[in-house]
Amino acid sequence: MTGAHFITDSFVEDHTQFKQLVLALKEGFAAQEILVPSRHHHDFPNPKTGIDSTLLLMPAWNPGKEAGVKIATVSPENGRFNLPSIQATYIFLNAENGTVKAIFSAKSLTAKRTAAASALASNYLSNENSTSMLMIGTGALAKNLILAHCSVRPIKEVFVWGRNIKKAQMVCDALKDEPFKCKIVKTIAEKVSEVNIISCATLSRVPLVLGKYVRKGQHIDLVGAYKKDMREADDETVQKASVFVDTLDGMNESGDIAVPLKTGTLKKSDIKADLFSLCSNKSKGRIDKDEITLFKSVGHALEDLVAASYYYHRFSNGENI
Repeated sequence: MTGAHFITDSFVEDHTQFKQLVLALKEGFAAQEILVPSRHHHDFPNPKTGIDSTLLLMPAWNPGKEAGVKIATVSPENGRFNLPSIQATYIFLNAENGTVKAIFSAKSLTAKRTAAASALASNYLSNENSTSMLMIGTGALAKNLILAHCSVRPIKEVFVWGRNIKKAQMVCDALKDEPFKCKIVKTIAEKVSEVNIISCATLSRVPLVLGKYVRKGQHIDLVGAYKKDMREADDETVQKASVFVDTLDGMNESGDIAVPLKTGTLKKSDIKADLFSLCSNKSKGRIDKDEITLFKSVGHALEDLVAASYYYHRFSNGENI
């Protein structure tokens, strides 16, 4: 542990340039040098809330260079304790000798890399002239997803929906100095058919994006619903869209993909590509302007390692001063 740095959430918040982080992720997925074993996923009972919490262990390493592991818990009922649902720590290692280079309080690290992965996918899947976006959800990811998407597309209008209108307004207030307009909406239906990009980051157990409202040319970014009994989009949406994922290894983790696969609504062969094949130009993204595209993110340890390296090098280069 000698010489290990502690890199805070505030450092990550103050030293994020999404265009740079998106590019770093693109290079990481394209190089295919980073080795990522299957992540450990364990549910454990939470007697006080009556809803299981989940422990995630996500290791990755770039042989001879860098390695790391994220230890994360997801507790859906943390709102009652005034805490974020996701709690995480990231340990960044020297892969040659095993020493700890840095420890991150990984709340912001996770939010930034998740948002950047969605923006990376959007580079391949949304229409280049996308100017409007609907953000469904008001958690820690909402602001980051908006900023990340806006870093890769010329978005002028953002609409935010959440079950709590005050929280939706807080998201917009946090973005008041950005060059785009941000407004709250009372219902998803009032804007979902009009926008170019729909991003969803919730813990919903019922679909929020309904296929009957989806129209040609839209890009749908599904980031939440991390368990098999959660859904952010219905079967009709999945049927109408060209489906892409961050990693093929995670297809059975989220209900948005696992349920349609189980019922036969979706076949594995229907999934067009993951970020590895998109970034290495082995697969094509959007084919034409009228295509409906859907990207399902479940999170990948490669993203954590690349992001940790990005922030560690910014910290080491004196940007912490």
